[in-house]
Amino acid sequence: MRIKFWNEIVILEKANFELPPFLILQLRPEPEAADSEYAAILHKAGLTPAQTHRIRLDVEPLPANLNLQSYGGIIVGGGPGCVSDAPSAKTPTEAKIEAAVLSLMPEVIAQDIPFLGCCYGIGILGHHLARAVSKAHYSEPAGTSHCSLTEAGRADALTKDLPEHFDAFVGHKEALQTLPEGCAHLISSPTCPYQMIRYKQNIYATQFHPEADAREFATRIHIYKHKGYFPPEEADSLIEMVHAANVYAPERVLRNFVERYRRG
Repeated sequence: MRIKFWNEIVILEKANFELPPFLILQLRPEPEAADSEYAAILHKAGLTPAQTHRIRLDVEPLPANLNLQSYGGIIVGGGPGCVSDAPSAKTPTEAKIEAAVLSLMPEVIAQDIPFLGCCYGIGILGHHLARAVSKAHYSEPAGTSHCSLTEAGRADALTKDLPEHFDAFVGHKEALQTLPEGCAHLISSPTCPYQMIRYKQNIYATQFHPEADAREFATRIHIYKHKGYFPPEEADSLIEMVHAANVYAPERVLRNFVERYRRG
């Protein structure tokens, strides 16, 4: 702060300073999907491009001098890959993306660095902590899932202002099968019990998409209609359904994450 004296009145002026950016890691190899997701994250989190460091892991590697401590937090987007797939079933791009994100997890866990993994992110966290992700149970087709706060979710800083029950957009082939030791279970649904978890104090992951609204999810349905999430001929009816859905609460998770970890 700088103090100026003018006619014996003390005026406080806030000095200009830059807040640490948020690191946005994207795992979607489709440019249209990646750009749409990034725009959605900015909008729902209340961030500008200048307040983020965006890395599309399909087209650029992690910087050799990446300092995770220099960011307000890390947000990991979704993607079509599955951590539980056999190595032989992954494309070279999927394997590269997965390896890059997993390479950061030891430091994230050890330092309890603020982290929010969205959809693919719960796979990354669950796989790193306990190899607890598979396609055995709890996959959900593209559409909505009826979510509910748990007792821990009612008290957590990122979820306590969410409604007790709400709908969220989902679409995933694999899911967390058991809750890894040390995790808090924040949000559940009848079709997929582990919709949101927290590890330690600052490491979060969701199975649902907190950034997606109807327009964004319709874009993804169009892009991924031949990726095995649903029969391609159902794409138009799914798009009609998501536009009719009442999905409004999940974006608060993104907003709360940024507001909690924005440092200045």
